Amino acid sequence: MGALSTGAFWLAAIERAIKSFAGALLVFIVAGVTDLREVDWLFALSISGGTALASILLSVSSAGAGNSGPSLANEELKP
Repeated sequence: MGALSTGAFWLAAIERAIKSFAGALLVFIVAGVTDLREVDWLFALSISGGTALASILLSVSSAGAGNSGPSLANEELKP
């Protein structure tokens, strides 16, 4: 549980969650929508928020598997 107590871990995990949120929202905006008024914003933001939450949970569950980062890869975080 040592990695979970570092600021570098949470900064990297939050960065991943923001990227996941933005990517999911982008899919909703560009997937067949020609007018932004046609986007179901509540649904799009709900799904994007769920994607960000899933990203955080995956980062936490991967905390002890790799090095010090929120990924299963061997990334090294600098404090």
